[in-house]
Amino acid sequence: MPRGPGSLLLLVLASHCCLGSARGLFFGQPDFSYKRSNCKPIPANLQLCHGIEYQNMRLPNLLGHETMKEVLEQAGAWIPLVMKQCHPDTKKFLCSLFAPVCLDDLDETIQPCHSLCVQVKDRCAPVMSAFGFPWPDMLECDRFPQDNDLCIPLASSDHLLPATEEAPKVCEACKNKNEDDNDIMETLCKNDFALKIKVKEITYINRDTKIILETKSKTIYKLNGVSERDLKKSVLWLKDSLQCTCEEMNDINAPYLVMGQKLVEGNGKATYKSNQSGCLPSPEAQPSRSLKGLFLK
Repeated sequence: MPRGPGSLLLLVLASHCCLGSARGLFFGQPDFSYKRSNCKPIPANLQLCHGIEYQNMRLPNLLGHETMKEVLEQAGAWIPLVMKQCHPDTKKFLCSLFAPVCLDDLDETIQPCHSLCVQVKDRCAPVMSAFGFPWPDMLECDRFPQDNDLCIPLASSDHLLPATEEAPKVCEACKNKNEDDNDIMETLCKNDFALKIKVKEITYINRDTKIILETKSKTIYKLNGVSERDLKKSVLWLKDSLQCTCEEMNDINAPYLVMGQKLVEGNGKATYKSNQSGCLPSPEAQPSRSLKGLFLK
């Protein structure tokens, strides 16, 4: 079934599928209360919690995942929300659920504090809503203990597990550069194609962002050695996008400019790579968003 722009953030994504698939278990439910938890090292491929301030997690976790395989399958869908930087403690909050800290001298699982949930929800729920995903019921903040109990607090509080992580860098394709009209026209002439497009859908595969174009809503400024048929069969890729941030991707309803060159790979298959310094074909045609350094293939 076709999805509108809200299908975008796979992230946020799977707020229902990810949490709902947790076998109906959540802390506070009878089925979870009698399951004995075990300490496990946080695996390197649990990217959601990469760099978190502790090394061991409890299984089952607070979402009812009983195996590391379940955790890995579900946690990856939330990485884009962390990369949106809607709140500095988003990772801490999510990891306290997917990979709750496990301490040798403490048998009980430490939950996130109520205030941590409230702060993250207030800042991140609007981001999720913009992509058509409500804040999931299973993350309602009333489920979590008050700050005077043992819990994971905000980073600003002088409590357990303070955050020390540096802010991620801005993706090269999303950096705005000031260029005059001559620079703009020179860039246009260097490229094989220049398009103003709208985004149909965005998904995340490994560390890359896959951008599917809305082919019926595009304006062609230039095609040189690239056919419209080629464009219909192609998608855009923003490489290593989960290792950096891109505010340009926050509004999927806005038009985007794509400029690039046609490359022929060794197997004879054509790949299209947008120019790293690509900008706008003319001031009058300037879309509200532009992305450079994408791959079209």
